[in-house]
Amino acid sequence: MPVAALTEAEAAAELARLAEAIAQHSAAYYQEDAPKISDADYDALVQRNAAIEAAFPDLVRADSPSFRVGAKPAAGFGKISHSRPMLSLDNVFSDDEAMEFAARVRRFLNLPDDADVRFRAEAKIDGLSCALRFEGGRLVHGATRGDGAVGEEVTANLAAVTGLAHRVPETAPAVTEIRGEVYMTKAGFAALNERQAQAGAKIFANPRNAAAGSLRQLDPAVSAARPLAFIVHGWGEMTSLPGATQSAVMAAIGDWGFDTGAYALGDASMAQCLAFTADLERRRAELPFDIDGVVYKVERLDWQERLGQVARSPRWAVAHKFPAEQAETTLEAIDIQVGRTGALTPVARLAAVTVGGVVVTNATLHNEDEIARLDVRVGDRVRVQRAGDVIPQVLGVVPGDAPRGPAFVFPDHCPACGSTAVREEDEAVRRCTGGLTCPAQRHERLRHFVSRNAFDIEGLGTERLELFAAAGLIDGPASLFRLERERLLALPGFKDKSVDKLLAAIDERRQVSLDRFLFALGIRHVGEVTARDLARAFKSAEAVQAAAMDAEAVNRLTAVNGIGAVVAEALIDFFAEPHNQATLAALLAEVSPQPLPEVKQTGLSGKTIVFTGSLEKFTREEAEAQAELLGAKTSGSVSSKTSLLVAGPGAGSKLAKAQALGIQVVDEDGWLALVAAAQAEG
Repeated sequence: MPVAALTEAEAAAELARLAEAIAQHSAAYYQEDAPKISDADYDALVQRNAAIEAAFPDLVRADSPSFRVGAKPAAGFGKISHSRPMLSLDNVFSDDEAMEFAARVRRFLNLPDDADVRFRAEAKIDGLSCALRFEGGRLVHGATRGDGAVGEEVTANLAAVTGLAHRVPETAPAVTEIRGEVYMTKAGFAALNERQAQAGAKIFANPRNAAAGSLRQLDPAVSAARPLAFIVHGWGEMTSLPGATQSAVMAAIGDWGFDTGAYALGDASMAQCLAFTADLERRRAELPFDIDGVVYKVERLDWQERLGQVARSPRWAVAHKFPAEQAETTLEAIDIQVGRTGALTPVARLAAVTVGGVVVTNATLHNEDEIARLDVRVGDRVRVQRAGDVIPQVLGVVPGDAPRGPAFVFPDHCPACGSTAVREEDEAVRRCTGGLTCPAQRHERLRHFVSRNAFDIEGLGTERLELFAAAGLIDGPASLFRLERERLLALPGFKDKSVDKLLAAIDERRQVSLDRFLFALGIRHVGEVTARDLARAFKSAEAVQAAAMDAEAVNRLTAVNGIGAVVAEALIDFFAEPHNQATLAALLAEVSPQPLPEVKQTGLSGKTIVFTGSLEKFTREEAEAQAELLGAKTSGSVSSKTSLLVAGPGAGSKLAKAQALGIQVVDEDGWLALVAAAQAEG
């Protein structure tokens, strides 16, 4: 939705979502060296966040990405506090935006429009930012950027990195902090991956990830064996500066033995910088290392001082980002992959092509609508784009005169298990209905099956489920209840006591409430509340199945309070699948779902109750279950429809809102008194 069309509530919700998403992607990039989206997609999230904040300045969050640089240092390394923050850079994506950056500089400095502001342009190498601190000419420590304030100490890991000096001359300032990027050349990256392949070790996706992963090794010997290089892009704390301009200081740093880069232009107008950028973009594939843009910096250091910075970036510098790289190749096949949640995703199998220094053989086609939109067919010449460490995407078909193959027909059955694959209205994704029986989904479904709000089997975590599956001990939920003691004892790390404890925990769950049972099945759109509605309406799992398979299934299911057409269709799809019928029958042979207690008609019947604060005399789950047993409804938010707020210690905004709306508020003792009175009525 366009920012201008957002309401204040929608903007607040969008900012919350963006803050969480950007934080997750920042951690994946900076901490794990394994980004999950492209640089362009990440930049789009940041731009969206900035645009909403500009339109709704009162909604800027304390955890706004606008205030954040990088991500927290990873565990396992010592921590170094930077004497001056290592900032990030704002981005521009066009010549017009670059010219506007120059105009902003003039406006801020109160210079005339025709004032000759000079810039330095430098190739933006995609690597891992580091700071090297020298005192009295000696290297004291080296640290990664981290979150901009605190980084990881990697001094020992820098020992064999080329392009940096380990001492600076006596003429250098007493305190000298050099900042730059640790990177890997394309040739070094290719040689490393060849060695990794021969050794059966991890293959890196691109030079940036390889460089970051190689430097951030707990064993410095591993870093020393990798082809790492360092290039300077600036400095931090210096007791004195060896020049009055950006280029002059960079020249001095080069004289001290550091690589300051051959691809730079100093003392230039913005027009000259743009011409330099255009030329570098044309030659991008020929460069010895990956770059993702060009950085423009105001030359005069006194002007940099006046310009200062905003929360996370300087006003005197900006990164002009290149668009993602593209290439042409042949589409050799379209395969369907089944995700852990049952989503069917088409993947293009391509004739190998190099894009951005990486050999690409696969690309995403997203979904069946995208295939139809692009009209891609096996044998077509296609354009492929790659940006960052994500699977590349097919952009379109390259027109040609050769005859084309038949249009691709998207499967309506799961290629992993043969179950029906359905697509809901208004959804682009087609999903397998096999659920617990589908090999591609089995692990995720079993993890859900044993989770706290489902069967709640103690001692069956992710690692154990994976171990049991790998050993061939489980292939579905029923097999959990048929685990044999002797076969478990044969597994590494399992002893008599632990096995007996696990089997006892499983045996205790042969009887669970019907709502937990239905929730555990992992039926799409059937959450805890919907499972409870079904359990109260139908009393048994067999009755729910019969209703879903009835000729009047939609009418029977939607007659239940809280069940709409979407949930009804999901239930019908699930129970119509023969694989699910077999799984359900096998499970019911092992467990006995228990009907829920009858709901009483009391003074609380029909009321909507919200629990908030740190409840001390009962858990929230217990309180909500008690309320529903007495005929009340529970909610997680306060509104005009709320009848009662139960506030424990530390109640905050919900309490304030309830008081403002004139809603009755009681503490825990007050709630227990209401329960006692309601039970007496019943």
